[in-house]
Amino acid sequence: MSQQIRTRPDASARVLGEAYDTALLDLDGVVYAGGEAIVHAVDALGAARDGGMHLAYVTNNALRTPDAVAQHLTELGVLAEAADVITSAQAVARLIADQVPAGARVLVIGGEGLRVALRERGLEPVESADDDPVAVAQGYGGPDLPWSRFAEASYAIARGVPWFASNTDLTIPSARGIAPGNGAAVEVVRIATGAEPQVAGKPLPPMHRETVLRTGAERPLVVGDRLDTDIEGANAGGVDSLLVLTGVTDAALLLGAEPKCRPTYVDADLRGLLTGQPEVAEADGGFTCGGWTASVQGDVLFVDGDGDALDGLRALCAAAWTHAGDGACALDPAKALDRLGL
Repeated sequence: MSQQIRTRPDASARVLGEAYDTALLDLDGVVYAGGEAIVHAVDALGAARDGGMHLAYVTNNALRTPDAVAQHLTELGVLAEAADVITSAQAVARLIADQVPAGARVLVIGGEGLRVALRERGLEPVESADDDPVAVAQGYGGPDLPWSRFAEASYAIARGVPWFASNTDLTIPSARGIAPGNGAAVEVVRIATGAEPQVAGKPLPPMHRETVLRTGAERPLVVGDRLDTDIEGANAGGVDSLLVLTGVTDAALLLGAEPKCRPTYVDADLRGLLTGQPEVAEADGGFTCGGWTASVQGDVLFVDGDGDALDGLRALCAAAWTHAGDGACALDPAKALDRLGL
């Protein structure tokens, strides 16, 4: 059976924003990068909302509070309230609260978003390993987080205090490029202690649980830019997904995706919420989409035709993923992507 960008009968012929009741949108690399709105994001989200789709913003970034995120989105032109924002800080705070006594002290290695989330769950944030914390909570603290915070976490963990991480994304998009994320900071503490944290963020179940509890979505569509968090998390939760190519994942990475990281749909940006998805069909040993046909010839990915380059990419995904089966496609996609201009 072929493995490809799938086409849903209930969604492909309809606008995705009509086929799904709620979009669970990642933020960094999807809605904005480095604080600035990504091209077409504001208009596309406004049109999807006006069409009746509920928009929820689900982010692994634990730095800012939901209030701050909602205010930022509104300033960009995306109408949002704090209740529309779900963060990995909230997910890790619930994870900790399920395991420690009410009112317990938690050592915070991160920003205000993490402190607010812990207080929401009735926990007391503290700043020192000498404050007798019963847990360590680590989340993204921004580029100016002092190195001494990692040492503070290490001291507490070495004393046997359990360690929790909001997420382990190694990178985060910024206006100037790709920067180290919370996962890189987690590695610092891991090296110092030899310990392993409990992790809450995408793609793991605590984040999925937090999202379901806070949105009540019945027909959700996960929208993200990362295969290893957004898309993997969607697949783990049995939820359809739309990958947008405005952040970390490019066409070459998409073609090499393992089965657990393959999206249901792919589009250039959030305008994909406003359209259906074209059919990908098997034909003569290859796959067609729009005006393009893709196949594997020998050990080479091949595509030919004309039209929308994204249709060619969808056909290439079908060819590459079918060839790879249960693994990751190791074929060099450079010539095929050059043919598409991607």
